Order: sequence, then structure tokens, then C-alpha cells
Amino acid sequence: MPQNDQEMPVYLFLGFLESGKTKFIQETLEDKRFNSGERTLVLVCEEGIEEYDTSKYPSKNVEFRNIEEKEELTPENLQKLVDETRAERVVIEYNGMWLVNDLFKAMPEGWAIYQVMFFVDASTFLNYNNNMRSLVVDKLNICELTVFNRFEKSMDPNEFHKIVRGVSRRSEMAYEYTDGTVAYDDIEDPLPYDVEAPEFAIADEDYAVFYRDIMEDPMKYDGKIITFKGKAARNPKFPGDTFALGRNVMTCCVEDIQYCWFVVEAGDESQVRDKGWVIARAAIKVQKHKFYRGKGPVLRLLELTDSVPPEKEVATFY
Repeated sequence: MPQNDQEMPVYLFLGFLESGKTKFIQETLEDKRFNSGERTLVLVCEEGIEEYDTSKYPSKNVEFRNIEEKEELTPENLQKLVDETRAERVVIEYNGMWLVNDLFKAMPEGWAIYQVMFFVDASTFLNYNNNMRSLVVDKLNICELTVFNRFEKSMDPNEFHKIVRGVSRRSEMAYEYTDGTVAYDDIEDPLPYDVEAPEFAIADEDYAVFYRDIMEDPMKYDGKIITFKGKAARNPKFPGDTFALGRNVMTCCVEDIQYCWFVVEAGDESQVRDKGWVIARAAIKVQKHKFYRGKGPVLRLLELTDSVPPEKEVATFY
């Protein structure tokens, strides 16, 4: 078991029932490159038709534990399972109907996510997205790879690509066809503005995409000058020349609307706003700032003009 000052690697596999999680984990544990003797705890949070066959594992240091109820996800219980099995790493087959944040809140101190994959049955994905979109978004928000299983030649990858990109620009995509072939997504996905230019404007309808992209990859915006429309706000904790500027963004439904904002340093307190819509032209500097609890894009104000609200006050990805 790792010492207290070491991380516990966690490999997280997401997906709805019968999406292919178990099959992939089984194949992974059969691979000597992954399973060469490390003591591994597999937490199974839902049981489907597929079963694990431990006789095929090159290493016998694999222990399984079932988590049948979400209430069992507590730091104390998870640490107890690690202690019992003397695990050096944890593999989690997560229940697709549970929110990922419930797991994150339950992870003991020292547990660190090493990999997140989302498995999808392509034949049912569009129905899930239409009827349980908040659960789909929950998984797409954090996964590094989305695997579409049971993909048919008659299906249009663009339709699936668009749904993933509507939530995340980070996740890669793979399509596993019913004939056994696998294709990786290579659909070009350009931003709706020229991020290579030294200065550019963000259209009202592109704010959500811009905010997500700059937060995922801030350094490519470092030193750029941008112009965009946002709603100002202040907090008593802000310095006199600092205010927040952003917009409410909706990812999938009304319940998840959040004010997504930037730290703006005005330089001149007369330009500070505590409410209302404005158009700002500012230079971006990626730096440490206490309001980001680390590094983030700080906007150094160059020009500011009062404005009317955009046609749609809540920004979306569609």
C-alpha cells in the first residue's frame, strides 16, 4: 500500500449499463503491460451481464469489491477497502446513474485520478442524450476518451462528435464498429475565432466555447488581446481596481447555469463596474491569482464601454 505521502492512482471507467466497461477492464487486466504484479483493487459499482474472468489475469494480485449503494461511497469505507486489500492502485467501474462528483467527494485524501474513460453504446446514446442529458454531460465533462461501442457503418460520426464537443474540447473519441474495426475521430473542430491572431473579438454566441477553451488551455491565450461582452460584478474581497466580468453559461439544463467569469484589473478605479453589461477590450495574462486559487487568465483592461445585454443573456454551446 502506498505510504501517506504517496498518491493512490485511480483509473475511472464511466458509462451506462451494458456500455462495454466490464469488457474493457477485463481486457486491460489481462494485459501484462498494465497488470504485471501491482496489487489492484477493482470497485464494481454496477453489475451487468458481463462477468470478470480472473483466470486470464497474468497477475493474481487483483481483488474485487462491490459498491451496491451510493451511500457506501464514503472516504472511510473506501479507505477501509484499500487497507483490507493492501491495494497499490484502484480501478473503478462506476455506476452510470450516479454523478461523478459524488465519487470525487468520497475519495480519501491522497487518491489521484490517473485516467478517465467514458464508454457508450452507440445504439442507445442519442436516446440517453435526449432523455438524460445531465448524466451524459456529467461524464463528458471529465473524460479523456469517449469510446462509442457497437457503432454501425450507417451512423454519422459527425452527430456524435458534435454532442461531445458541445461539452468538452478535451475528450478524444473512438468508434468501435460492429465488424470489429476501430476508427479514431479526426473531424476538424476549429474555434469560431482566430486564436492565432494577436487580437480578436468574441461574438456573443461564442462566449461559452471561448470560456471553456481558455480554461482548458489558458497558455495559448497568454498575451492575446480580446474584446467581448460581459456582465460585471464585484465582491467586497476584491481590491479597489479589480472586478469580475463574465456571463451565465448553461451546459445542459437550467439547473446547471453558472456565472463563468474572469478577474479584471482595471488599473483605474473609475473604470471598475459592480453591475451591468459592458464591452471590454483587454490583454490576457496567465498568472497566479488568489481568486483562481492558482494560475488563471487575468484580464488587464484596455477599454471599457457600457452596453445592452446580448440577445440571449445565458450563453450556451449550441
